[in-house]
Amino acid sequence: MKQKVETKSIKLGLRENWQQFAWLVLVTGFVGGMVGMERTLLPQLAESVFHIASTSAVLSFIVAFGITKAITNYFTGALANKLGRRNLLIIGWVIGLPIPWILMYTHSWNLVVLANILLGLNQGLTWSSTVVMKMDLVGEKNRGMAMGLNEFAGYLAVGLVALLTAYLASRFGLRPYPFMIGVVFSVLGLLVSLFIIKDTQFHVAAAKVADNLQLRRVFWDTTLFNRNLSAVTQAGLVNNLNDGMAWGLLPVLLANRGLHLTEIGLVTAIYPGVWGIGQLFTGRLADFVSRKSLLFWGMLLQGISLMLLVWATSLNQFIMISFFLGLGTALVYPTFMIAISENTNPAQRPESLGVFRLWRDLGYAIGALLTGVLLAYSGVSATIFAIAGFTVFSALVIQFRMQQTPDVLPVPHPTGLSI
Repeated sequence: MKQKVETKSIKLGLRENWQQFAWLVLVTGFVGGMVGMERTLLPQLAESVFHIASTSAVLSFIVAFGITKAITNYFTGALANKLGRRNLLIIGWVIGLPIPWILMYTHSWNLVVLANILLGLNQGLTWSSTVVMKMDLVGEKNRGMAMGLNEFAGYLAVGLVALLTAYLASRFGLRPYPFMIGVVFSVLGLLVSLFIIKDTQFHVAAAKVADNLQLRRVFWDTTLFNRNLSAVTQAGLVNNLNDGMAWGLLPVLLANRGLHLTEIGLVTAIYPGVWGIGQLFTGRLADFVSRKSLLFWGMLLQGISLMLLVWATSLNQFIMISFFLGLGTALVYPTFMIAISENTNPAQRPESLGVFRLWRDLGYAIGALLTGVLLAYSGVSATIFAIAGFTVFSALVIQFRMQQTPDVLPVPHPTGLSI
C-alpha cells in the first residue's frame, strides 16, 4: 500500500525533478573528471616515467579500462532493479577512491593497469547508474535534453580536466599534483551520492509501460535481432573503437609531429570539450529531429575527421580536426541512449541500456587492440585510415538498417529476427 501511495505522488519530467536531476548532472561531471585526469597524462607517463616504448604496451591500460567498464555496464543494467540505482552509484565511488593515489605513487606499470581496471568499475557503476536515474526522472518527455545535459556534464569535465592536468604537468611535473584532482572528485562524488542522491525506483513504477515494446530476449534483441537497437549498438561500439584509438594514439601522433605537452593537452581537450558542450544542443535537437539522421551524419563526420588526421601537420589543423571529431561525436552520443530508450519499455530499459553500453565500451578495448596490431604491421597512416573506414561503414549500417524510429515498433518475429 505504501508503494502505491508513493507512486501516485510521483511526477515525471525534467522540471518536476530538477533538483535531483541537477545533483545527478554534477555527479556525472565528477565521473567524467576521473577519466579526464588520465586522458593526456597516461601515454606520457608510460614513456617518460615507466620507459615503455611499445605502443601496444602503452595501450594496455585502455584495454583494461574498456573491458572492465563494458562488463560492469552490463551488470549495472541487469542489477539496477534488484540492488537499486543509488546503491550501485555508491559502490562505484567507493571503488574509485584509491585510483588517483595509485597513479600518483606507484612504481609499477602493472599497478597502473590495475588502477584502470578500478576506473572501469568506477565508470561502469557510476555513469550507468546516473544515466538510468535521469531516464527514470524525466520519463518520456524531454529525454533528449536530459541525455544532452548528462553527456555534456561528463564529457565537458573530461575535456576541462584533460586541459587542466596538462597545464599542471607542464608546471609541476607528471606526478603527483595533476592526479590530486581525482582525489577531490572521488571524495565529493561519494559524499553527494551518500547524502543527497535519492533512488528513483518509484519513478519507474509511475512510468507507463508499453507492452508492444516488450523485448523477448533483451540481450540478443539489443545486440543483433532488433533492427533499430542493433544498428545503434554497432554504432556505439565503433564510436568508442575510434575513441580508443584517439585516446592512445593521438597524444603520440601529436608528439611525433612536434607539438609540445601544452599543445597536445589543448588538442586532446578540444575533442571531448566540443563533444561535451555540443551535446547541450544535439541532445535537445534529438527531441525534434530524426535520430537516424543524427546518427548517420555524426558517424560520417567522425570518419572524415579521422581521415584528415593523416595529412595534418600544424597545430591549427589539429585543432580544427579535433573540433569536428568532437562535433561528430556530440551528434551521436546522446542520440544513442535516446534511441535505445524509445525502443524499450521502462521495465526493460536498464538492462537494454546495459547491453548497449557493454558493446559500446568494449569498443575501447577493441580499438586499442586493433590500433596496436595495425601499428605493428601497417604504420600510423594505415591505422588511422582503417579506423576511419570502420567509422564510415558504421554510418552506412545506420543508413540502411535502422528504421525512422516509429512511435510503435513491431513485436519481433518468433525467430527473434526483425527484418
